[in-house]
Amino acid sequence: MNLQPMSLADLQREMAAAVMMPLTADEDMRAQAPDGRAMSEVAASFIAPNSRLTAFERLEIYNRQYWYRVMGALAEDFPALRTVLGRSRFEALSIAYLTAHPSRSFSLRNLGSELSAWLADNPHFTGRRHLLALDVARIEWAFVEAFDSAERTPLTLDQIATLDADSRLALQPHVQLICLNYPADDLVLALHDGEKRQASEAGVKHDDSPEAPARLPKLRRRPTWVAAHRVDLAVYYRRLQPEEFVTLTSIREGQPLAEAIQSGFADSRIPAARWPQLVREWFATWAELGWICAPDLDALIKT
Repeated sequence: MNLQPMSLADLQREMAAAVMMPLTADEDMRAQAPDGRAMSEVAASFIAPNSRLTAFERLEIYNRQYWYRVMGALAEDFPALRTVLGRSRFEALSIAYLTAHPSRSFSLRNLGSELSAWLADNPHFTGRRHLLALDVARIEWAFVEAFDSAERTPLTLDQIATLDADSRLALQPHVQLICLNYPADDLVLALHDGEKRQASEAGVKHDDSPEAPARLPKLRRRPTWVAAHRVDLAVYYRRLQPEEFVTLTSIREGQPLAEAIQSGFADSRIPAARWPQLVREWFATWAELGWICAPDLDALIKT
């Protein structure tokens, strides 16, 4: 068969579309492309058969391997979500999500960046555990962000003490602030520890996770505020008071120091007489953890 000439850009687009096309339920390449063309014809337009495989069969290898790889990468980044939902539901969710948000980066690290927002708009994939699943996805993505986001030179408590009410501060890029429906941070840590133990005991981890959602300890729905942060290449979670969470969020948004603190206590029931002591304690802790840094100069110019 004579293959039609194709520019490199057209070839790349055609092959990417074919390789990223979802598999059938039997994990085969689909017989038809989304535009209605037969995939055997699509494959033959840029792949030659060999003595053992047709063009369709050769392309199918890449199609399968792409999906095995991205599905595996998503499961590696969201193991607790997979446990909470069960393997079958998580796989269905992954296929739908990756179809809507295929990989757009040279790195698989960014694959789950839109998962939390996508889950919020697609609750039918998470069923009765929807709000808990949202929390788990937010926590696990915060882990990814906290683990490899940048770290800048932190400010000491003495340096912070020299600032005035109009000064602007910034948070370390690796500090992730999460507002949750449940106190789900401890649950995620426990599920991660269980996953590590199973992998260690097995030596080589096989995909033998249960189809059904795992039995979980009873969690009462309660607003919970958490910061994920990195210390010496390890990620930790720290519970925050709501006032502390809002203050940190306001600092991250670039509000002047006095306004950020005022925002934190705007809806608080804590007596005003206690505010100064709390603020001193917060800043002492944040400085010790290295969370506070100087704002980016470019950001200051824009504001």
